[in-house]
Amino acid sequence: MIIFDDHKAACFYPLALNRSVGDLRCGILKLRQRLQQFLGDGEYQLWLEPRLQALYRERHPGWQINQASDPGSLFVNSRLMVTFEAVEAVEKLRANQCLQRGDELIAFRARDSFSSLPKLADLKEAGFSLISCELASYGNLSDLIHDNERLLRFDFEQFFYEQDNYFETEPGVTALNPYSIWIGENVELKPGVVLDASEGPIVLDEGVRVLPNAVIIGPAYIGRNSLIKVGAKIYPGSSIGPVCKIGGEVEGSIFQAFSNKQHDGFLGHSYVGEWVNIGADTNNSDLKNTYGNVGFYSYAAKDKVDSGRMFLGALIADHVKLGINASLNTGCVVGIGCNLWGSDLIADFIPDFSWGRASELSRHRFEAFCQTAGLVKQRRKLPFTAAERELYQTLYAELESSY
Repeated sequence: MIIFDDHKAACFYPLALNRSVGDLRCGILKLRQRLQQFLGDGEYQLWLEPRLQALYRERHPGWQINQASDPGSLFVNSRLMVTFEAVEAVEKLRANQCLQRGDELIAFRARDSFSSLPKLADLKEAGFSLISCELASYGNLSDLIHDNERLLRFDFEQFFYEQDNYFETEPGVTALNPYSIWIGENVELKPGVVLDASEGPIVLDEGVRVLPNAVIIGPAYIGRNSLIKVGAKIYPGSSIGPVCKIGGEVEGSIFQAFSNKQHDGFLGHSYVGEWVNIGADTNNSDLKNTYGNVGFYSYAAKDKVDSGRMFLGALIADHVKLGINASLNTGCVVGIGCNLWGSDLIADFIPDFSWGRASELSRHRFEAFCQTAGLVKQRRKLPFTAAERELYQTLYAELESSY
């Protein structure tokens, strides 16, 4: 199987500027992990944007990246929304059959080898049978945020419900509907913790620590070795990736991994990348005063687009640092490597590698960005590698920014 990013990867920027769309988290798993579980029958490879090749080959030396396919390979779009209907439709594909939804290439099985992703017109010319379908695919980050609650339930039933469960609660811990709570090995729950799975499952992965008086309401996922701080309130639809520190109030949001929101403050219906630090008492808006649909800046459209949703918070890329008492407006997009502080409302779009107050932005010096990124990763005993530096240098030089 080949999991491919297509021409709509830009709709997932800035989170997909430095990773495959398939590596975005939604529910408990990443998109590609779910596809592998349901459709993979052995070896697989990723087809992704060429600028990501060096980084992926460095991080995953055993993976096949952007190589020519073997004859008979199954190709699946990383944006495919996994449902049982979608899995059945893809599994039924025979050689030289293709599933399409409008102008989108959903999946195809090729009799011959391919060295690059074909267009629908190319497949038609090559004699493929094009099968129209209504299978859904994700169009942007807002779609992931709003499908998160469904996938938390789905992933729990498919991957965790029957796994070995280390469910043991200490005195003073309250667990509601314990059959919908899965606890991994070496999880630590302090007195006063409430795990409320009355309305949806809760998964606490290996090594999670939940400090006193924290409340987690399902459906929710807390990733490996993450820390939930004293008195934290985690509301339904939240996915916290591995090695995060979370305090305050979080609702309907996704943390990719390695990010901190340790202090009081509200974060709602947002997507947070890796190596992000959110300062004390920082809050975001996820609902307009008019109760209308929320717009957000699209890198693909180079303009604001309508999310079609009433609730949408902030989209925060990797290596962003937000100072204390920051305020983020509804639908705010913060690009890679931004370092922001002050009382100015952070609104609309903050270009990648911005520095300063929202009303007085300048460009973050590249060497200063690299130094901070290296120090932050070093604290987790991880290197800031040559391939990472090269990728960020490319983004720094090529992306258009306006201040």
